[in-house]
Order: sequence, then C-alpha cells, then structure tokens
Amino acid sequence: MTAKMFQKRKALKIAYLSLVALLLVWTVGSWLFVKSFYDSNFARLEQAKYSGFLRYSDVSGYPRSVIQFNSGENKLTAYICGEENQKGLVVISHGLGYGAEDYLAQTLYFVDHSWRVFTFDNTGVYQSEGKSQVGLSQSSIDLNAALAYIEKDPTLSKLPLMLYGHSWGGYAVTAVLNYDHNITAVVSIAGFNTPNELMLEDAKSEMGLFAYLEYPFMVKYQSRLFGDSAKLSAVEGINRVDTPVMIIHGTGDESISYTGASIISHRAEITNPNVVHQTISTQNHNGHKSLFKSDAALNYADQLNQEYQNINDQYNGNIPDEVKGEFYAGINKSLASQLDMNFMDGINYFLESQLP
Repeated sequence: MTAKMFQKRKALKIAYLSLVALLLVWTVGSWLFVKSFYDSNFARLEQAKYSGFLRYSDVSGYPRSVIQFNSGENKLTAYICGEENQKGLVVISHGLGYGAEDYLAQTLYFVDHSWRVFTFDNTGVYQSEGKSQVGLSQSSIDLNAALAYIEKDPTLSKLPLMLYGHSWGGYAVTAVLNYDHNITAVVSIAGFNTPNELMLEDAKSEMGLFAYLEYPFMVKYQSRLFGDSAKLSAVEGINRVDTPVMIIHGTGDESISYTGASIISHRAEITNPNVVHQTISTQNHNGHKSLFKSDAALNYADQLNQEYQNINDQYNGNIPDEVKGEFYAGINKSLASQLDMNFMDGINYFLESQLP
C-alpha cells in the first residue's frame, strides 16, 4: 500500500468516525431535548393561589359530591354536581393547563339546564395524583378511566351519557370513541386530531424547519410513554361509531391551528353521518379560549389585564403578595366567567336533541 493510499484510507476512517460521533451526539442531544420538552410542557399543575375566575368557594346553592377513581397507578379526583337532575350526565374533559374547576361556569350552566355533571382533574392536575401531566395522550386515557367508573356506578350508568371537552379535552372526547363506551353525544371544542400532529405544529412554531429533524424522536418518546394509546386519532374514533358529534373550532385559534392540527381541518376524512361542524369566525370569539366567553367577559378581561400590567410595571415585576391579593379580591368573578349564552344554548340544544 502506497503512502498516498494509506493517507486516503486514514482520512476516510476519520470522516466515518466523525460522522458516527456526530450522529451519536445528535441522537443523545435529541432525546435530552425531547425529554426536556415534555418535562417543561407537562409538569405537574397545582392550583394557583389566586384566580380571576369563579371557583367553587365563590358560589352557593350547587352542592357537589367528591369521589375518586383510578387511572393507571394514580387516583383522580372527580366532582358530581346537580345530583337531583335526571335528564342525562354531562362529562367535562378539561384543557391542558387547566383543571375541572376552571370549567365551573360551564358546569353550572349544564346544572341549571337540568343536567347532572361529572368533572375531574386529569393525572398530575390540581387534586388528582400524578407527578406530571405526562403528555398529550393522557387526557383520553384519563377520560376512558372516568367512563369505566361511571359505567360501574349503579346510578350514573342509568343516565344518557354526554361528553363535552375543550382543547386537550376536545381531543379526549373524540379519541375515547376508539374504546367501547355507550355514549349518546359528544361536543368537541378546539380539539386536535392526533398528539403527533399537534406536537409537530408546536415544534415548527418554536424551531422552524429544525422541528422535522426532532419530530421522529418526539413520536418515539410519545410511543414509549403511551404505547398503543399514542396512536389514537380523533377522526378514527368519530368514524368508528355513529354517535352524534359536534365539532367546534375558531378560525383565529392561536393554540391549535384551524387549518393545521385541528379536528375540523380533517372534516373531509370524517364519514360518520351524524357529525356537525361549527366554524367560529366572529372577531374576538374565534380564539382558543374566547369561544365560549361573552362580549362583556372579554371586554372585562382586557380591562383587568391592563390594570394588572400597570401594577406590574409599578413594582417592576415584583408585585407584593398583599397587593396581588387585593387586586384579585376586587375582581367581579361572575362577570369574568360570563358565558356566551348563544354559544352554550346551541350546545345544549344539540345535546338535548340526541336524548332518547
């Protein structure tokens, strides 16, 4: 072997080893990035000390029972309100970053319209056990466990079963149709079709085209966490049954794109003949969280946000706890939580029209 050939082979070997080392570093770095992404986005959620919206302690005349049921190795806390109502049972599945009590206004609306309501905190949220919220598939897993509990309860199981979910819960109430439950009707608000689609959408908004390099690691990590449950699709669940489903999404949704990861963007793939699609395009009401809020509530929120920003500026971002407490004590929580009655009445009419 000549010296020239030797040097060429040596250079090729160095290039090969460098490529292997680069791939190894990239792979390890990608796994660490994905784990960090999950740890930060799905950390355990504790209830905030202060709230500008209604909490159960703010209302009277709505007795509720507190129960627990198992979801995997964790006990989840649930609330049953309107136990005197016999029309049907509305199960509310909450969004990511929220808990059951954050949907108290909707709960009270349904109770006032003669529904019994079952709400619960998902794994790792508020009063439920769990070191974290785990990931996007967890909402459908927890809802499946809640429905299993309801079906074994001698009283709850006799009522027509309605599902109402928003965002993370909007996915859950449709993905859970892949399981065998006797569900009368479903309302999915601002839901996504699959966890993988939403992960890629979020990653692209944060990392641009680099997201496509990390996406395979995200899919693999999701699969390691949830197994077959990671593959559940909202559209497949909807098509698997003939259950009436109302799908609602806003054109200005800033969290789950109307034309991207949303369920409604897949409406051409839906074959269930009993599906109703509702697009909300009204300005100020077409966002992710503004869909069910009244104009008065949205205007009040703008006012409160400005007042809080002024206080924050006054204290250079370090608001004393007593000042923060005074601010929240002065909030009209009923107004801040006020619902768009036309929006809710449309949902109520849809659910009532499916009663046997």
